[in-house]
Amino acid sequence: MSSEVKGGRRAQLEHTGLRHGWTTGACATAATTAAYTALLTGEYPDPVTITLPKGQTPSFALAAEDLGDGYAMAAVVKDAGDDPDVTHGALVRVTVRRLPAGAGVVFRAGPGVGTITRAGLPLPVGEPAVNPVPRRMMCDHVAEVAARHGGTGDVEITVSVDHGEEIARSTWNPRLGILGGLSILGTTGIVVPYSCSAWIDSIRRGVDVARAAGRTHVAGCTGSTSEKTVVAEYGLPEDALLDMGDFAGAVLKYIRRHPVDRLTICGGFAKLSKLAAGHLDLHSARSQVDKGFLAELARQGGADEALRAEVAEANTGLAALQSCMAAGVPLGDLVARTARDEALAVLRGAPVTVDVICIDRAGTVVGRSSVA
Repeated sequence: MSSEVKGGRRAQLEHTGLRHGWTTGACATAATTAAYTALLTGEYPDPVTITLPKGQTPSFALAAEDLGDGYAMAAVVKDAGDDPDVTHGALVRVTVRRLPAGAGVVFRAGPGVGTITRAGLPLPVGEPAVNPVPRRMMCDHVAEVAARHGGTGDVEITVSVDHGEEIARSTWNPRLGILGGLSILGTTGIVVPYSCSAWIDSIRRGVDVARAAGRTHVAGCTGSTSEKTVVAEYGLPEDALLDMGDFAGAVLKYIRRHPVDRLTICGGFAKLSKLAAGHLDLHSARSQVDKGFLAELARQGGADEALRAEVAEANTGLAALQSCMAAGVPLGDLVARTARDEALAVLRGAPVTVDVICIDRAGTVVGRSSVA
């Protein structure tokens, strides 16, 4: 293999030939930036350019504008690239209104954006379903626009999605207690397209590149946050990082045939609980967190009957984890160990040692296995 061939997340995406897209969070940030600029200057930037968490600076064309007394609205059409995303083509609208000095940034759910009604999600009950990273992106861009054009940065941001309530019926939002519409999501601002065949091929290529480079330790990661975790833990180079996404089985089966000395699997607690339960495809459309399974693991960790019932009835895997952490039951470690055992079973005796790291949404390690 040529020494010029590169590995890592970016190389995997390039190899697939698939076009990436933009998250609803990125679209809402672009619409917010355009609307607040118009509110302060009377003119809309079109296209509007934003800065994503990893430094990319995409530009978005505006699909609708409305400037009135004390408010401005801008809208962006979501382009999910080649990802089969139910929100592809959705119109994301943001209305920005002035607030009194010192009020800060206040988020509201407009038509088509859900409201949190159950615990266990990354936002409190009653809040609009605009996730933490998109909120931070919007706040950062409001501050930048305010500094550039003499504003105070005190605004109300109302996010809406045309037909969002209807689209949300095709998602897991209603089951999670997110009612009235979609969530505004995204940790990087970029939608990575996971065409099954193309992405599995890119995983295989990533393993080949790592082996050709002499890497003896590789990591299969479910996303960018887990990549940061394994780099911090082990200092792995980019070409040792496999963006496995939801395809844990593809990583394990290919490494079974093309072994490396050590494999670390790192991902969110809920996703890896699916691996622990025997699922090799971790996508939400094809496998779900089994709270009964988690309750049994909690029992093995010393949970009493009341805690086991709480875990079994938890709204999300994160809520189950939090209940166990509060009670001193190491559910995160139990999931990591069981996921490692499942991975070893798929490897079928291949000469590969495995460890598993579970993280929360912030990238904090909440469970880990030993190396086996």
